[in-house]
Amino acid sequence: MIGKIVKQISNDYTVKIEDKTIVCKSRGKFRKLKITPLVGDNVEVDLNNKYILEVLKRKNELLRPSIANVDQAVIITSVSIPDYSSNLLDKLLVIIEFNKIKPIICFTKMDLISNEKRLEIEEIINYYKSIGYNVYINKEENIKQIFKDKITVFTGQSGSGKSTLLNMLDSSLNLKTGDVSIALGRGKHTTRHTELIELLGGLVADTPGFSSVDFKGMKREDIRDNFIEFNEYKQACEYRDCMHVKENNCAIKQAVIDGKILKDRYDNYLKFIRGES
Repeated sequence: MIGKIVKQISNDYTVKIEDKTIVCKSRGKFRKLKITPLVGDNVEVDLNNKYILEVLKRKNELLRPSIANVDQAVIITSVSIPDYSSNLLDKLLVIIEFNKIKPIICFTKMDLISNEKRLEIEEIINYYKSIGYNVYINKEENIKQIFKDKITVFTGQSGSGKSTLLNMLDSSLNLKTGDVSIALGRGKHTTRHTELIELLGGLVADTPGFSSVDFKGMKREDIRDNFIEFNEYKQACEYRDCMHVKENNCAIKQAVIDGKILKDRYDNYLKFIRGES
């Protein structure tokens, strides 16, 4: 029988088959094949012995959080406690774009910042909208319509409000939320495993929060090519393989000078390709 893994705790995999669920173990052969079944995987199951026999071909996967076959990722981006991090947002966007997943940005805790800071954040929001991203502000815009018939992952900083947003969308979920450590500026890890939850006609994953990610498996060119606004200007660069760093007549660097590309984005790009962050 074919089903979908909707929950994993250690080596116990909850597989949904039609309208039923069954808890299975994975076969030892997966270790030899260096394949780890992930939440979101479509799998062949031995119902009698409760084993996962095969993992079907994936269209994509993420490592942190560990999940497969994702349609879209909602990046929960706090603007206060923890403070807004353009570095983490851009890093997540690049990784999600690289994995052929649609990114959606949701800014949270706007009510905790001053009017001056709000104007600054709104300029940032307008920029991300202008380059093609869907951007929402928690509790101020209707985000409910995006989930139907999709597998959605929530990700972002610890303490940024992922579980809080899910509870707002469906109070019956009653997901555990935690206070934010003022000293560390990050949240207590309240989500301990990855699980797909039925929500608003689709499946969403509330995943463990994290405050750092890396570009494992990505080359410098992959990072460059997934800064999506660069694509509008790169054809005007003097060199076909321009990395937009020290090259002469670089259209990307000129676009930054002209204010067409957000300087913070370009500065993050330089850090990423230099391995500085």
